[in-house]
Amino acid sequence: MLLIVIEHIVWDWNGTLFDDSQVVYLAACEVFAAHGLPSVTMEAYRAAYSRPIETFYAKLFGRELAAGEFAGLDDDFHDAYRRTMAGVTLATGARQTLRAWRQSGRSQSLLSMFRHEQLLSLVGRYGIQDEFVRIDGLVGPGGGHKAEHLARHLAALRLDPAAVLLVGDSLDDADAAAGAGAGCILYNGGYHDRSALEEAAASASSAASGTVPVADTMGEVLSLATAPR
Repeated sequence: MLLIVIEHIVWDWNGTLFDDSQVVYLAACEVFAAHGLPSVTMEAYRAAYSRPIETFYAKLFGRELAAGEFAGLDDDFHDAYRRTMAGVTLATGARQTLRAWRQSGRSQSLLSMFRHEQLLSLVGRYGIQDEFVRIDGLVGPGGGHKAEHLARHLAALRLDPAAVLLVGDSLDDADAAAGAGAGCILYNGGYHDRSALEEAAASASSAASGTVPVADTMGEVLSLATAPR
């Protein structure tokens, strides 16, 4: 059997390195109320969560959004999120995991659907910018899938996807990795129920995309990433 050794990790930000799932939910609730939309529980939010975000909102509220409605919700969400994120910290063990991976002689980068300039500012605030060989946030309209962004990210880095691992908290991360031919670890720290992550992992394991393990801690991520695949 051919063993693949991972040489590069592409990290997700929100819900993975950045422990902001509660703040995201609270910001969303603030915006829903301001737009006259029904309140939702955290459990309902996590159960419905998916990308693209416009489809997620339609699922959450049981109707398609009116023309221009999503753009207003998305803009207001980012404003609310910025106001409520002051106390958010890095995920437990994230800093140590990033350092350990870099010190092992391998490389890592950051790819997020969070807006680019705000991402750079946050990463700089936590002093971890030097851990990454490249940082890419969202430029342009938000809410879409990650796959095309991952393809551009890997092309810019000139990496062989087979030796790359994407670590993220969402089913969209798993889909993006599978589409690019990269490995994936799903981190149980974000917006999905763990059962949804496990279901995606089981589906991937029975398909050509290969095993997609679910990790509950950053230490577990590191152990899985360093194991031959």
